This record gives sequence, C-alpha cells and structure tokens, in this order.
Amino acid sequence: MVFCYFFCTFAPRMIVCIAEKPSVARDIARIIGATTSHEGYMEGNGFQVTWTFGHLCTLKEPHDYTPMWKSWSLTSLPMIPERFGIKLIDDQGIKKQFAIIEDLMQKAERIVNCGDAGQEGELIQRWVMQKAGAKCPVSRLWISSMTDEAIREGFQNLKDQQDYQPLYLAGLSRAIGDWLLGMNATRLYTLKYGQNRQVLSIGRVQTPTLALIVNRQKEIDHFKTEPYWVLATVYRDTTFTATKGKFTSKEEGEQAFKDIEGKPFTVTKVEKKEGKEQPPQLYDLTSLQVDCNRKFGFSAETTLNLIQALYEKKLTTYPRVDTQYLSDDIYPKCPQTMNGLYQTKFFGKAVYAEYIKPIGGKALKKSKRVFDSSKVTDHHAIIPTGIIPQNLSDAEQKVFDLVARRFIGVFLPDCKFSTTTVLGSVGVDSVDAIEFKVTGKEILDPGWRVVRGERKEERGEKNDEGNDEEKKQADEERTLPTFVKGESGDHQPTLTEKWTTPPPYYTEATLLRAMETAGKFVEDETLRAAMKENGIGRPSSRAGIIETLFKRHYIRREKKRLVATPTGIELIDLIREELLKSCELTGIWEKKLRDIEAKKYDPQQFINELKQQVTDIVHDVMSDPTNRRITIT
Repeated sequence: MVFCYFFCTFAPRMIVCIAEKPSVARDIARIIGATTSHEGYMEGNGFQVTWTFGHLCTLKEPHDYTPMWKSWSLTSLPMIPERFGIKLIDDQGIKKQFAIIEDLMQKAERIVNCGDAGQEGELIQRWVMQKAGAKCPVSRLWISSMTDEAIREGFQNLKDQQDYQPLYLAGLSRAIGDWLLGMNATRLYTLKYGQNRQVLSIGRVQTPTLALIVNRQKEIDHFKTEPYWVLATVYRDTTFTATKGKFTSKEEGEQAFKDIEGKPFTVTKVEKKEGKEQPPQLYDLTSLQVDCNRKFGFSAETTLNLIQALYEKKLTTYPRVDTQYLSDDIYPKCPQTMNGLYQTKFFGKAVYAEYIKPIGGKALKKSKRVFDSSKVTDHHAIIPTGIIPQNLSDAEQKVFDLVARRFIGVFLPDCKFSTTTVLGSVGVDSVDAIEFKVTGKEILDPGWRVVRGERKEERGEKNDEGNDEEKKQADEERTLPTFVKGESGDHQPTLTEKWTTPPPYYTEATLLRAMETAGKFVEDETLRAAMKENGIGRPSSRAGIIETLFKRHYIRREKKRLVATPTGIELIDLIREELLKSCELTGIWEKKLRDIEAKKYDPQQFINELKQQVTDIVHDVMSDPTNRRITIT
C-alpha cells in the first residue's frame, strides 16, 4: 500500500486531510482508503478526511476590534487595526462543520492541507487551521488535476507547508489590503457624499474596473461622428482601394474620382509572399473566458464555474491559472492525453479522431511556445487530462471542446499561406496618378486550422466587437485572380461616403483583456503576457469583480454590451482621488502582491504603504470643501 508509511509512522493517531469541499474530500478519501463515513468526515487506513465549504473564516469586521467602529462615523476614520484577526463566518452549518474539524485537528498527528492549489485555497485552509489551534506538523498536497493518478502521485510527493508560506502571505496581504481600502473608502464616501441614502461601495479592484467602463462610455457618448470618403475601383471583378487613405472632404474625393474616371487601370506590382501562422497558445483562465464570451456569450463567472466543474469531474486541469505554458515534465504525459481525446465521442461521433490521426504514432512536436518550465510557477496551462468525458451538459461540452481543440492544435503543423499584394495605378505617368491596392491570402496548408471547428451558431454572429476585424480578415483571406504586372484595362471607380464610429462598448471579453493589461489595449500575445504581472486582480477573481459591479447596480448588460448605470457614472465622477480609480496604480499593487508570492517583496511593507495611502485618502476627502453629493439612488 502506497500510504503504509503514513499509517505505520503515525498510528494509532490519525493523519487529518482537509479539502475545500465535500466532493473533493470524497475523491481523496476513496484513493487513500478512508472509506468509513462519519458526520463531517471520512475515516480509514490511518486517515481522517474532512472538508470546508469554501471560506469558513473571514477577517474580523470593524466592530470586532472596538465598539467605536460599530457605527459609521467620519470621526472614526481611518480604521486601522493594530493587528488583524480572523473569525468564523456566522452560519450554523459552518459552525457545526468547524467544530468537527477543530476536534479532529486537536487530536491529529499530522495534517495534510488538500485545499485548492492556489492563493485562495491556501488562505482558506490556513485560516481554518489557525482558528482550530492546530499544533501538529502540516504537509501540503499540491496537484494540478483531480484524476486518481494525480491524487496518488500528490500523496507520494507531499510537500512541507512551509514551502507555501509566501503564497499564504500574498493571499493574506491581498485580503488585508482589500479590507483596509474597502472598509475605509466605502464608509468614507458613503458618509461624505451618500446623503445617508445609499452605500457607495469602493474596492481596490472593482473601482478601477468600473472606471474603465465609465470612461469608455463617456468616449462613446461624447464621440462626434464625422463623414469621410473612400475611393475604390473595381478591376476584373476585384475591388482595389486607394492607398492614400480617407478623404476628409467630399470635394477632394470627387476631384480624385474625376481624375481617374475614364482612364485605364494599370497593374504596377504583383508581390507574393509565403508565410506561416503558429497555433494559438494554450488556454489560461482569462483567454478561455474571453473565447467563451465571444463564441457563446458566457459570462466570465459562468465560464469559471463550468471549467471548475470540468476540473472536479477530472476532465481538465486546475483552472485558476494565468500561464499559457506547460512545464517540461508534462510532455511525456501528452500522448496518453491525446489517446483519451482520440477515443472521446459526443453523440456517437469521435469528434477529435480525424485531427489526431495524422500525428498518431509519431513523437509529438515540442515547441518552446508550449513547453517552457521557466514560464510555469504553481500551475500550468489548462489542458484535458485524457479521461474520456461522459454525460456533460451542453455548456460543459462547449468549454471542454475549446480546451481539447486548443490542446490538439499546438501539436499540429503551422498553417501555411500565401499572401498576394497587387498594386495598381490610374494615370501611371501623371503627377496626379492615384495608387490602389488589394491583398489576398490563400491557405496552402491549413495545418492547425483544421481543428478550429467553428460551430454553425458562431458564423455570422453579430456583436459589438470584432465585426470590422472579422470583415478585414475575410477580405484578406480571399483568393485573388492571377494578375500580371503591366496589364491594363477598364475599371469602375466608386466614391463611398462613410462615417467615423466611436470605440465599441466593453463586452466581458474585452473587459477581461483590459483588466489583464491594466487598461491598455494589447493585441500581441507575447507583449500581453509580459503585462499580466501588472493586471487588475487575479484571473480567478476577475469574474467575481464583474459580478459585484452588477450586484451594486453600477453596470448592466445590454446583450453583450457592458453599460454603466447613471449611479456607476456618478460614482466615478465623484471620486477625485486618482489612487482609487487608476488601473495603472492598481496594477502596481497587483505586481507587489505577485512579488510577495515570489519572495521579492516584504508583505509588511505592502500593508504599511496601503495604511498610509488609506490615511491620505481619508484626509483628502475629509478636507473637501465642495458640496459634492450622489444624487441617484
């Protein structure tokens, strides 16, 4: 028996394993032989396996520190406890389960922390152990999937909990930072500007996120649409567009139209270039949420819940990740995963077999864009586990399908294409000659693109983002007729009036990208990855932040659009303190939290800086001589 070591070493006293939810505890108990059920825990083979229900503990509320902080008063601000403490959440079910956990931990020879392998999971279980007064040694189970094999392997390689102390300190610093800013700023703004009618919720992450939406909406509202004219011409059933760009006056466009009307069109240059397009990188949580919102209209929270469910069903790996790479030790396991996908059937059809066949029986390619241990810290990118899915809901199947296809795609060849650029001119020998251009793209070998698998309902779908980009891509991917330099002939010029358009409203997809890069628009995958350290919030928390804005009635959905409500707009207008609503400053805080996790920054310094910032904000707002008030309730 793999676990005899524990049993023999610690018998008759027990090893207590604590998981984050009952379903996970049952899986762990089954693997390690704890098969006897008791109220609140399983027992057997020298183990007792118990569970939390997510958070059982929370930071104390203001009134828990001093009765002076129970009532909301400007004179009590800032509220800065000398030492932060935790307490049980006031719920009878939680109190009952905690009493069971406390009793088990007091008698334990050793505890195995089986919480989710991430910052929040670490915090949840550490607080429970602290509250229970656990004194025995603690080991850490650290796994990236819930398969039986991963659990067994994890128990064979238990870590010392001390190895994860920086992770805990980062989570603790985040919680304390959110308490300091949220508690103080919310009371401050509510009392100063809320007219005792409305709580004005302020948060370290939610307020800058709201500011992004409000600022974009103001850009749209204040945008003045202006006309412009585009000169084009049709030669041999192909539309060429003038390279000089847009005409800002109709007269200028009409003059250019007259200059080319009736004159022959001459092809001046034909250039062909062959290129390659690499497969998209594997999914991290944000990129998966982005794709699910774009393709299926799923909210960020819905996607997180679905991929979490797939993880708990052992079908995909740990989801709350911000890397798109795999560590090198995953490479030998990939053929087995691919074999599971090969056998996967939905509605009786082997959906992935045709894509896997061409690379079956060969060594899978190993690219640095996929396998790079230096880009992986606690967890790797989201991939299938190789277990064949059964009885998935339609929504779960959609998410699994994306993850599966992305995984297969990274092992397929690059897409090979040929880009043809044709330049033409009317009035070749004239000083007033006008140049035209058309570009076409021919797919020579689709490579990884075969696995994209567009669903019918996605094609032609209209939304507030990407329509121009999709049209441009479709235009570029058309195959052009064969043109020869020097050929000439008649053409039909057109002058089309168009109007400038405002930036699009945020959707959850584009907002997630903006949060990831602290409000900066970044298309390039590599650059975007480099900016993740300064993003707003963690991948696992962004969905919750967006949902909080809905619950506070600061934003609402209009189809896929995220629209700020009058209350949300007025709140951001009310906040003059840049610190509270700056994406860049919040991104800097996020970077410091990551540095705490990496042992590059002192957590106490982070808390001290935040205490000073909160004190400064309170002073500035209290000194505000204006009569600003929130008017909308």
